[in-house]
Amino acid sequence: MSLFKNQFANVVEWEEFRDDMIFWKWSNREIKKGSRLIIRPGQDAIFINNGKIEGIFTDEGDYNIESQIIPFLSTLKGFKFGFNSGMRVEVLFVNTKEFTVKWGTKNAINIPTPMLPGGMPIRANGTFNFKVNDYVALIDKIAGVKNSYLVEDIKIRIVSILDQLLMKWISREGKDMFNLQANSFEIAKGIQEDLDMQLIDSGMTIKGFNIMSFNYPEKIQEMITKTASHGMIGDIQKYQQVEMTDGIASGKVKGGGAAADMAGMMMGMNVANEMMKNVNQNQNQSSQGNNSSGNKIPNFCPNCGQKTSGGNYCSNCGQKLA
Repeated sequence: MSLFKNQFANVVEWEEFRDDMIFWKWSNREIKKGSRLIIRPGQDAIFINNGKIEGIFTDEGDYNIESQIIPFLSTLKGFKFGFNSGMRVEVLFVNTKEFTVKWGTKNAINIPTPMLPGGMPIRANGTFNFKVNDYVALIDKIAGVKNSYLVEDIKIRIVSILDQLLMKWISREGKDMFNLQANSFEIAKGIQEDLDMQLIDSGMTIKGFNIMSFNYPEKIQEMITKTASHGMIGDIQKYQQVEMTDGIASGKVKGGGAAADMAGMMMGMNVANEMMKNVNQNQNQSSQGNNSSGNKIPNFCPNCGQKTSGGNYCSNCGQKLA
């Protein structure tokens, strides 16, 4: 009975497929006569013997191993005896898609800054993308000793060094600590290059790294918001005027009370001041216009010939000039 059972052909396929699995190894079983290889979309199948790649198959489909796969493999010692006794060959299935992973700092990172002796505590979050790009390196460093590998394994590896890289690229060249989002593209680009160097020897590459946001402590965020508001308005006096106007418009400062009377008086005084400024400005412009339209002062005194200095009378003889 056991002899009859051994003659059944087996199917070589990714049996434990998960969308977050980077690779899975079919191993410790014999490939027999009539065995089939099934490659599904988004998968590559790599035949390995004694740690050496014998063939890589990238086209999806259902293949007869003896007639459609073996002819394309490198020379294997066992295959010259046929499939009568079967042969043990590992098949590594690799997920070829580009993975997208969300990341976030678990704890606040204290970025050194002269403004705060203990450093600026900052959190950040975003995404990164990676994919397998070198099967030789992948087998040499990871697949040679593991039967499967998950996206979570890569995430743990990335997050373990991310704090250091964020600190490195935020501190670089004196970035504005209160406006890091403006430099997020440059910071992310530098981190992506460093992460790629960390994974390249494992057969994977970082295809993208993005910083969605930087998060400050609540009090610091309030300070940043107020500073930005003051900068847009121009000065504290105008800021107070706008705050008072907003209070009346929103109903926070209600009529009939002392606060409303004070607000109305302040607004009236401000309006009157603005009107007086406009009147004075118009009078000055009118005066300048009258001067410019009067008699022109000569360059030399018609009485004594002294060069004039721009006044209405000659500085030498007192002759009226205009």
